Amino acid sequence: MLISVVSESFPHLSRGCIRDFKNIMGDAWQDSRWSKSNHVYTFGKGVIEFFSADEPSKLRGGRRQILFLNEANNVAYDGFKELDIRTELFTFLDWNPVSEFWAHEFLIGKPENAYIHSTYLDVGELLPDAVIKNIESNKDTDPNWWNVYGLGLIGKIEGLVYPFFEQCDSLPSGDIFYGLDFGFSGDPAALVKCVIRGNELYCHEVFYETGLTNQDIAQRMAGIKEPIYADAAEPKSIEEIYRLGFNIKPAPKGPGSVEFGHQAVRQYKQFWTKDSINCIKEQRNFRYTTDKNGRLTENTTHMWSHGMDARRYAIAGHLQPVERESVVVYDAMSAFGLDKI
Repeated sequence: MLISVVSESFPHLSRGCIRDFKNIMGDAWQDSRWSKSNHVYTFGKGVIEFFSADEPSKLRGGRRQILFLNEANNVAYDGFKELDIRTELFTFLDWNPVSEFWAHEFLIGKPENAYIHSTYLDVGELLPDAVIKNIESNKDTDPNWWNVYGLGLIGKIEGLVYPFFEQCDSLPSGDIFYGLDFGFSGDPAALVKCVIRGNELYCHEVFYETGLTNQDIAQRMAGIKEPIYADAAEPKSIEEIYRLGFNIKPAPKGPGSVEFGHQAVRQYKQFWTKDSINCIKEQRNFRYTTDKNGRLTENTTHMWSHGMDARRYAIAGHLQPVERESVVVYDAMSAFGLDKI
């Protein structure tokens, strides 16, 4: 039996399905059965293969018995048809219902298909309490997010801040600059690497992690000499990292600076490298919030803002640089008035 596991890009597969597969296998995993070059795992005569939907030759390849299409809403309908027509037994599709897509038009409701509506409550015993708490914390703060990821209902995509982008394999050559969004505890710190070519903006997610101190951030940025534009609301953090030898500056701040940054990004045709998984997901969900009457406001969803803010700082700072203000950063001795860094 041949089982094909397919998603929109290989980086998406690597950080998603393949990682999950290894975790599920646990102690039963055998490295000798895994081909790193072909991304194939063998069970005797059975095979599970992993490949991406952006490889047209594989979409039109040989037949299989079972197909699993991960996050199908990010795969084109023509790609699904190429895969499904070559599948003998059955096809699984999964997705988060951020909006209606081709499955709602062509698959759901047909007598030969089964539709399963599941939520986090169906696997509650498998989820850590912290994950459940995080999901439920958005119930009142972001109703659209709660409908999609909490209740499994179809969401609304109206009001996307950056509605259009494409994916690329890597950044082109050009002048490099970075954007940094500080984060800690529940919010990730995000560093985005940017290159502008004419009217095209290319970006790459360098890191996207929670719990990072300024020292941790500096370690992950080791070797970077190009300008880094960061959140101006964090002058102490900017100063600490500057004193570690980085060319870091605050992004423009003031009335209208946020929307200026949004408009600055929107003036470009936008690209993300395929392995910028978190930032791609953010851009697909980052939108203006609505008021009680359903009208769009100037506020944006915090849940999907970290990589988007890092990119906005980079572009705004690159287009409208400001001088870095000196900030006194004290060490523990300063409590006694003995010294300062």
